[in-house]
Amino acid sequence: MRGCQFNKTLLSIFLLVSFISLIACNDISSQRVSAEDFYTKLVDDNSSIIIDVRTPEEFSKGHLRNALNINWFDENFESQVEILSRERPVFIYCLSGGRSAKALDKISGMGFKNSYELDGGILEWRKNNYPESIIKVDHEKSLSVNEFSELITSDKIVMVDYFAKWCAPCKVMEPFLDDLSEKYSDKLKFIRIDYDQNLPLVKSLGVQGLPVIQIYYDNQLLWSQDGFSDKNTIETQIKKYL
Repeated sequence: MRGCQFNKTLLSIFLLVSFISLIACNDISSQRVSAEDFYTKLVDDNSSIIIDVRTPEEFSKGHLRNALNINWFDENFESQVEILSRERPVFIYCLSGGRSAKALDKISGMGFKNSYELDGGILEWRKNNYPESIIKVDHEKSLSVNEFSELITSDKIVMVDYFAKWCAPCKVMEPFLDDLSEKYSDKLKFIRIDYDQNLPLVKSLGVQGLPVIQIYYDNQLLWSQDGFSDKNTIETQIKKYL
């Protein structure tokens, strides 16, 4: 008799777990949509995250406004997507649809609730004459190495943030970097270097992947971190050198 009751309990638990899993799956929606629907949904929802999964070289020649560039071929693709909010709708595109289809499957599997792929990619977007942006760079206005050296020569510790407007981890880190800058303003000098606008400088400094956070004191590099870092990690380093 006890065995029957135990089996019934196990069956009830199994059915409950299956039901909860079914509900969770139903909360996740992913679909391929036309350029017209893609555009309309973006206009109607200002909270959306737009991800261009092409290479940085492709991205620089033209991309959707406010798009983040997370290269599908980058070995850190998943970790860069991981830090984004799963509650906000995600819009994904590439050149013609091959890479974005794979990215859509990956992102849906990561639990993002609403994700959309642009059918036909940016080529289809352009056929419909929808707006796009191009990174405009004036390298003559780039900081020189000497100018950068002057900036990091200080009686305070200097934190340098190398960022780009299209960099997903940079977007996530920006608010708490500003918080740290304000919190330690009496002892910390905070400098932000736009990667695209200072390409000659960052190349000469050997900065490649983004984001990069560095801490200097009196022109001497004390700490450098490539890739996403959380607030606690960076604050620990700041306190270490105060």
